[in-house]
Amino acid sequence: MIKVNGLWHSYSKDNIYAVKNVTFGVEKGEIFGFLGPSGAGKSTTQGILTGLLPLQKGEVYVGGYDLKKPCDDMFNIIGVSFEQPNVYGKLTAVENLEFFARLYDVPVNDPMHLLKMVGLENDAKKKASEFSKGMKQRLVFARSMLNNPEIWFLDEPTAGLDPATAGRIKEIIRDRNKKGTTIFLTTHNMYVADELCDRVAFINDGEIVLIDSPRNLKLKYGDRLVEVEYREEGELIKETFSITDDNERQKLTRLIASGNIETMHTKEATLEEIFIKVTGRGLK
Repeated sequence: MIKVNGLWHSYSKDNIYAVKNVTFGVEKGEIFGFLGPSGAGKSTTQGILTGLLPLQKGEVYVGGYDLKKPCDDMFNIIGVSFEQPNVYGKLTAVENLEFFARLYDVPVNDPMHLLKMVGLENDAKKKASEFSKGMKQRLVFARSMLNNPEIWFLDEPTAGLDPATAGRIKEIIRDRNKKGTTIFLTTHNMYVADELCDRVAFINDGEIVLIDSPRNLKLKYGDRLVEVEYREEGELIKETFSITDDNERQKLTRLIASGNIETMHTKEATLEEIFIKVTGRGLK
């Protein structure tokens, strides 16, 4: 659904590039995470894929459309939820959705249904200028679903939301993906990416560092550990064992045989820890 080959982009149109030779592909029905810290090139790449920034150098196809020759029809099959809410403050929530619905040449979802999905049905007739940032973000998220997009671009969809609302947004994303929507998720939140994505790409300083599934990355770069709590002479002891080390594995086996274990669970590396290991920098 998305093919990117040798993508470069310079805002100053010189040899200072925000995106450098980026190449990747996104399959139909996949949730693809594009992960990295602020300034890494995530938003620039998404801006090009969604037609907001001109294609300067490289090949980019979105839903079969060649971005060297931008076509209005492409906007009927994509949806975009921006990190920074951009709504019309003088219009109500439902008026915002009704306005944008008129811009499509395809059937659209009922605005009130979408507002209900994101928990804004009781604020439908309230002006967007009166909304909190989180409410505006939910409104933009609802707007991105108006045209039932085949390809859905999501930029930090849960940033700044309370846990309950963030959980609702993630459930909507999973549900639409089950129905066949291809999703391009841009984020620096590795926990959200780990929960949702089939594959992730790490981008750092404008370059793709690696691409793989969260599971494969953890197996390749993470330590395989087991964290155990057990009783010894009445004292509670917490210990971590490596299951790749013969001595520690044998000790763990003896401990299991003793029957003194109270809790035991695997401890795997997070995507953030792997990103730091691979790039040498954090995600802020």
